[in-house]
Amino acid sequence: QVQLVESGGGLVQPGGSLRLSCAASGSIFSIPVMDWYRQAPGKQRELVATITKDGTTYYVGSVKGRFTISRDNAKNTVYLQMGSLKPEDTAVFYCHSLIMTQASGLPRAYWGQGTQVTVSS
Repeated sequence: QVQLVESGGGLVQPGGSLRLSCAASGSIFSIPVMDWYRQAPGKQRELVATITKDGTTYYVGSVKGRFTISRDNAKNTVYLQMGSLKPEDTAVFYCHSLIMTQASGLPRAYWGQGTQVTVSS
């Protein structure tokens, strides 16, 4: 059984910073892709940032230059360093990963439980 466990959310003032973490556990063989999504109230879930196993990254335009995604392959952990936070960044942030287990031949998608990020003065 594979699990993704997020941590690091909270309340921060505009202009502040937060670091999210997401650790994958279980019978993991490989994690080709790790992502962060977010869902604001009344809006659809959107992709925020992606990182492949070799370190290639992608960011949605609204966070470029403010957020940095990184990963520690030895720990099966992905991070999202968020800076210059704005009230419009307020959302539940979800970790998502494509994971190949010891038993499976193809990667499957897994989601974390979500962590709330609130940007407010």
